[in-house]
Amino acid sequence: MFGSFVRRMRRVSELMRHHGVLRTASMIRQRLKHGPGGMLKSRNVFATYDFVRVERVQLAPQAARPNTLLWFIPDFNIGSGGHQTIFRTIWHLERMGWESGIVIVSPSVHATAEAAHHDICAHFFPLKAKVYVGFEGLPNSEFVIATGWQTAYPVRAVVGPVKKLYFVQDFEPSFYPTGTESVLADNTYHFGFFGITAGGWLARKLKAEYGMQTHPISFGVDHELYRQRPRREPHIKRVFFYARPPTPRRAFEFGLLVLEAVSRKLPDTQFILAGWDVGDYHIPFPHLAAGVITPEELADVFSQCDAALVMSLTNLSLMPLEVMAAGCAVVSNRGECVEWLLHDDVALLTDPTLEALSDALCRLLQNDAERQALASRGQEFARQQHWQASAEAFEQGLLVARKAIPAPTEGMAP
Repeated sequence: MFGSFVRRMRRVSELMRHHGVLRTASMIRQRLKHGPGGMLKSRNVFATYDFVRVERVQLAPQAARPNTLLWFIPDFNIGSGGHQTIFRTIWHLERMGWESGIVIVSPSVHATAEAAHHDICAHFFPLKAKVYVGFEGLPNSEFVIATGWQTAYPVRAVVGPVKKLYFVQDFEPSFYPTGTESVLADNTYHFGFFGITAGGWLARKLKAEYGMQTHPISFGVDHELYRQRPRREPHIKRVFFYARPPTPRRAFEFGLLVLEAVSRKLPDTQFILAGWDVGDYHIPFPHLAAGVITPEELADVFSQCDAALVMSLTNLSLMPLEVMAAGCAVVSNRGECVEWLLHDDVALLTDPTLEALSDALCRLLQNDAERQALASRGQEFARQQHWQASAEAFEQGLLVARKAIPAPTEGMAP
């Protein structure tokens, strides 16, 4: 127990060196709320869900100019994957002539707009977009965009002749057990927003089950970052696993069971786990628990592995493409939420059972020719995925929404 305490204190010290006291405190709160061991529930229900109770968000009275976007986002920590995609999309759209503003809903990390803008530019993308904390002084815009279920409620409350969009990256009701959050998230798909979705599975699901108008976009890869690097110790068979206990849809516990089964069959295999500090977990097979590492370090880890187990129980993440780009073969579960993008020629897809997934990994580890051929095809597939194309598809969605949503009768500049 004392050793566990010491490891945690070292981790806190490391976070404070990298992120400072205030951001570390926020990250610890998020860990307590979403990490293993249960939820940290506030006793002040009305403060916790204040965004649900927003009745009116007033934009500036000046007429909105065409090609202006107002993004409502949750507050963020450095390294947030969902925010990375949002800010990357804004960055590309700015270069394509679109003007954006960013509204932080229910700020918990950034006390000021200046601090938030600094972190966006320093750790994500150098955006021109002005940042707002809260709902005062917001500019009128042609489009207002929700980017997560918590932000959909204030977007619904925006008054005036604006077009309301919903950038949906995953099916968020599945993030939670049946209860308050799952119901509140589910309700947002009935708000009548036009949905721009990360992939075709979400577009079809939201259209079929909620009657939403949708437009899908695909994923891209940062090819400068995720590329194949020289392999060290090529004689050692290694498997990568994205280990993130606070994210249930990535099936951390199930993944450990799969890896343990592989280790019993192929005891010389080494395993690398990254994505979260899992030092407190009992993991009875040889492994390196890399914890939270930088994207540059992660890209190198991919190149040092022969295969990667990447589970996606809701919408596909970016990781399979990034793993493929680094020359590593991907094993993943079947399902519409995966197969809208991946297919059998570029990844080894199998039923989400312990036996099927462990057998798939063992098969690749024992057959060099098959594994290398799969990795090569996957790498070529990843090379065809570009964020510029994703941004152009997003712009096409804006143009479709412009025609599909009834034109405002007032409030638009010519």
